[in-house]
Amino acid sequence: FGFSTNGYGVGDLVKYVNDATDAEVDTLIKTYLDEYDVVAELKPGGARHSSLRDGARIELGLRGFLKDGGFMAFTDTFQDLHGLKQLPGLAVQRLMRDGYGFGAEGDWKTSALVRAMKVMNAGLPGGVSFMEDYTYHFSASGDKDLGAHMLEICESIAAHKPKLEIHPLGIGGKEDPVRLVFDSQLGAAVGASIVHMGNRFRMVASVVDVVPNDAPLPKLPVARALWVPRPNLSVAAAAWIYAGGAHHTSFSYSLTTEHLQDFADMAGIEFLAIDENTRVQEFREKLRWNDLYYHLNKGL
Repeated sequence: FGFSTNGYGVGDLVKYVNDATDAEVDTLIKTYLDEYDVVAELKPGGARHSSLRDGARIELGLRGFLKDGGFMAFTDTFQDLHGLKQLPGLAVQRLMRDGYGFGAEGDWKTSALVRAMKVMNAGLPGGVSFMEDYTYHFSASGDKDLGAHMLEICESIAAHKPKLEIHPLGIGGKEDPVRLVFDSQLGAAVGASIVHMGNRFRMVASVVDVVPNDAPLPKLPVARALWVPRPNLSVAAAAWIYAGGAHHTSFSYSLTTEHLQDFADMAGIEFLAIDENTRVQEFREKLRWNDLYYHLNKGL
């Protein structure tokens, strides 16, 4: 892939966060007020404005750390947060918007893929975001897949002006984090993951159609996308599981399986597409042939 992965203690980041000045925080708060629909309790004078200032300070620290290190992608965890008041949420969303790659919970492969797809997406409409298969929705109107994450979905895929809100987070043991909440754009999209197969890497890409929510989601205070996988949820889920597809993906409205096939070819990795033409039995046969090919190819 041509990149290296480095690890740092959270204390290295905390120094940058603590070095952010009040003036820098004030300037960033003004940006938030201009760009987002900020809830009253987070606005200056609001009961929880200090939490927004903490979130801004984390963003300033993360930006400085990434810039000085020459990094274009990053990952974190929701446990190793000593010295941070919140799990980074808003900061991660805004950094992704600006082209950085991100993968949650130490997922460096998805972090790198998000960055690569951000580069491929340059100049195209739509957006690219870190994504997770959050839950399945089974209904008489058709089975769907709800994509979301605790906090970190990129605003580049938002359908409308995001809301800046604060809500509890039941893991991590820190203060309530600020985050952008929105529904995603509608239309065709693709979610891709990279899987380590032991002797090679495999990219799995699933083509989906993002649709409107069946109902409001007041108890899901995070950014989200609801989609119908092609050819349908049953087939797509089976193929994804057989292929060993990951829990996290990089999600794009502009890129296609053709773009991702080109990337996989350049990187010399296996590529599998799940789309409207997928049939489970044929897909499983392809997996078997691919395993044989890569085994023999390594020997030759």
